[in-house]
Amino acid sequence: MKKSFEPISNPLGWILAVLLAVVLAGCGNGGSSILGDTGASSGSKAITAYSLDGIAGTINEAAKTIAVTVPNGTNVTALVATFTTTGVGVDVGATVQTSAVTANDFTGPVAYIVTAGDATTATYTVTVTVASATAKALTTFSFAGYTGATGVINETAKTIAVTVPNGTNVTALVATFASTGVSVKVGAAVQTSAVTANDFTGPVVYIVTAGDATTATYTVTVTVASATAKALTTFSFAGYTGATGVINETAKTIAVTVPNGTNVTALVATFATTGTIVKVGAAVQTSAATANDFSAPVVYQVTAANASTVNYTVTVTVAASSAKAITAYSLLGVSGVIDEALKTIGVTVPSGTDVTALVATFTTTGANVKVGAAVQTSTATPNDFTAPVVYTVTAGDTTTADYTVTVIFAVANPTPPVLGEAGRFVILGNQAVTMTGATAISNGDIGITPAARTFITGFTPTGPAGDFTELTGETWAGMASTSYAPADANPAPYPYPLHYALPHAVWTTTGAMLTQASTDLGIANTFLNADPNPTAPTQVLPIELGTLTLTRGVYKTASNVGITTGTLTLDAQGDPNAVFIFVIGGTLTTGAPGGSIVLANQAQAKNVFWTTGGVTTIGAGTIFYGSVFAATQVNVLSGAQITGSLYGITDRVTLIADTVTKAQ
Repeated sequence: MKKSFEPISNPLGWILAVLLAVVLAGCGNGGSSILGDTGASSGSKAITAYSLDGIAGTINEAAKTIAVTVPNGTNVTALVATFTTTGVGVDVGATVQTSAVTANDFTGPVAYIVTAGDATTATYTVTVTVASATAKALTTFSFAGYTGATGVINETAKTIAVTVPNGTNVTALVATFASTGVSVKVGAAVQTSAVTANDFTGPVVYIVTAGDATTATYTVTVTVASATAKALTTFSFAGYTGATGVINETAKTIAVTVPNGTNVTALVATFATTGTIVKVGAAVQTSAATANDFSAPVVYQVTAANASTVNYTVTVTVAASSAKAITAYSLLGVSGVIDEALKTIGVTVPSGTDVTALVATFTTTGANVKVGAAVQTSTATPNDFTAPVVYTVTAGDTTTADYTVTVIFAVANPTPPVLGEAGRFVILGNQAVTMTGATAISNGDIGITPAARTFITGFTPTGPAGDFTELTGETWAGMASTSYAPADANPAPYPYPLHYALPHAVWTTTGAMLTQASTDLGIANTFLNADPNPTAPTQVLPIELGTLTLTRGVYKTASNVGITTGTLTLDAQGDPNAVFIFVIGGTLTTGAPGGSIVLANQAQAKNVFWTTGGVTTIGAGTIFYGSVFAATQVNVLSGAQITGSLYGITDRVTLIADTVTKAQ
């Protein structure tokens, strides 16, 4: 008898065996394989579904971004993603990604590189947002395995409506859901997505609890479709902006418009139906899984529980090109940092570079690019970058987008000021320190000199019970005041996280410390105003900082300065010791519609210093980093969050229900 298996004894046989082994090995990589997903072209390289801890990401296929919001308190340093892809492999950096296996740190955006069968790649940027402590929404709700059983969430009414196929037993349905809260319950029973069953014979109330213990209740109502039901109720292509189908129920047609450039030969539809099964030809369709070629209209046949059918004709239209992005930009071989949201590009060039006729190298998805009326050609057209330059990109549909390019000179790291005794203060005023509303102060002392203690208002001394004694009628240097000091008579510095540094006759070191703090503050402010700083050349500071990205250095202007048109980004470029010094001859004002500051690439608040020749006003609700040396007043409007110290050198510091944390 001839043996069933013969040894492989020829070279061709060995080659085929090796190739088979490679293919089989690749099939376990997160839904991708060496051959790619069935139906995908050799150039296909999309992430078609993505979730973290069961929370589905929102895929923007055009922008190649994925956004996921996780509950408050989630540790994002080692989250494991579940994903599907039409590519043959997915990597993060040099690490191969396996769906439901590979962990990544999502403290910052993570770039997934998808490789197609033809070796081309696409990069998806995944951004994870941790929900606030007050977040308590149910963001998705469905019954997996039941065709079309996706909940319609009415966030205003806090209701969720789900239709399940005819014949479904609703007494023990298991819901798959996502929430921004920290826990979800039905009655006293904790709910686990895709695990916990409930009886939906009647409405079921889900209670979502936020990180701050507040709650929201959602009422879920399940309807069983009739035996004759056979409608397609929703239809879209997930991940493609605006690709939601318009259903004409009377005509039984569905029209979908997808972005320009979309490959329609293997699109995966997400749909809901009241029927029991959906087919295209003889192929059973699974929502969010089955791909079809939409180069021509596609007919979906929906079958009801009673075996009757209806056909829906789906027509896909590719939109005219609206793409108008600058996707890469460099000057003198230095790559620019593109902020697509703000439409800004920052390029740092060596100090002393002649920027009056620099030639940019760029790529764009638009039809043409201009600066003013001058058409721009990559690697050919020069421009003067003494001031920011605006590039206008025109799309195929004639819409435009403007990118502002700012050239920044690289400089040596400036020397920070020595604060001495002034460095112990989170707030130090000259004539008054005033607070109204619930202001939170931490990590430093509150002080005033030379004015009396009575000019610090709105604060209450804090510390362990019995650690403070009130002594009245004491004087120091002729200043009548009510002073607070530790009862155990320890000399300054006091061993408590927050205390008043006030003059008191019992400890001369307290008064001496305040005097020294005032002296040290003056020395530090004089140093900051030195021109130039001993270690770094001074750069001209624009009078509006909103939307800019600035690297380390000394920036100076004699004018008033604002941060009002957007967010100011301070980029340390990976150096945690990068120092930012801003010398402003006039006032500094932050506020709506922008006004906040962002620290990027290891920048630290303790290395940011602002000195102003007039009033510094920090706008309501803004986020501010750095220590302020105001020649006169520091006025902080309500709800601001400050990391740094506030010094009113000749006048006062005023706070209104703010948070001020001394930078460490």
